[in-house]
Amino acid sequence: MITVLLADDQALVRGGFRLILDAEPDIKVIAEAADGGQAIGKALQARPDVVLMDIRMPVLDGIQATRQLVPQLPAARVVMLTTFDLDDYIVDAFRAGASGFLLKTAPPPQLVAAVRTVHAGDALLAPASTRRLIEQFARPPGHAPALDLLTPREHDVLRLLARGLTNAEIARQLVVEPSTIKSHVASVLAKLGLRDRVQAVIAAYETGLIQPGQT
Repeated sequence: MITVLLADDQALVRGGFRLILDAEPDIKVIAEAADGGQAIGKALQARPDVVLMDIRMPVLDGIQATRQLVPQLPAARVVMLTTFDLDDYIVDAFRAGASGFLLKTAPPPQLVAAVRTVHAGDALLAPASTRRLIEQFARPPGHAPALDLLTPREHDVLRLLARGLTNAEIARQLVVEPSTIKSHVASVLAKLGLRDRVQAVIAAYETGLIQPGQT
């Protein structure tokens, strides 16, 4: 069972999401929060697998809440909720440790799929807008000795991952089994000390392994 915490200052939004998620046999909403402060407290108490966190909330916004929550609850995955797909705050959300973002207007199947995706350890990188955002805040390339720890094949995998490809798509391009790519991705994350695929994409841009606009 995938447990979820809903953090949004609009009760109607929380209620709608709860109805959608609780209708799924493998998902259960175990807590709700109306502001960032509540989100941290309730998350530490309930220890959900996934937190759906609104960016704009009173007391403590979603970014600050995520930044404080992630180190204390590293097993949880945070998905930021936003109204616009190019919300400037998303940039800071990724840096705070979010595993992706979701439009509040997303259809129910997309909401459900997002919860399952981040719970499985993947990140919401499919939308083109996500990649544009990552490119937007990529820092100038710096010295990255950690990349020397990667094998040539792991470099290839990281480059393709940074382009937003799924494990299956990377496997087809490199002509190997998806299970092999999954192992390579896990190795890359471990060697670079990263939480998930979003952090790996950020690292690829910031180290100059891939350049903004590169395909």
